[in-house]
Amino acid sequence: MSRIYYKFQLSIPKAVRDTLSLEAGQQFTVLVKGKAIELVPVRSLRDMRGRLKGANTQAYRDRKDRV
Repeated sequence: MSRIYYKFQLSIPKAVRDTLSLEAGQQFTVLVKGKAIELVPVRSLRDMRGRLKGANTQAYRDRKDRV
């Protein structure tokens, strides 16, 4: 369980930090979904390199296919 402190700081449990490889100073995008808050870590383009390796591009649509 986490708590919001008086300066609106939030602590993230160590198990979560380790699982997601979070570091001090990490930036997040804050999304509100209904009554829930979702924190999405902002990753650099360098971190994203290779994430789509092996992706299936067979069903890719080009501009000429659009109506």
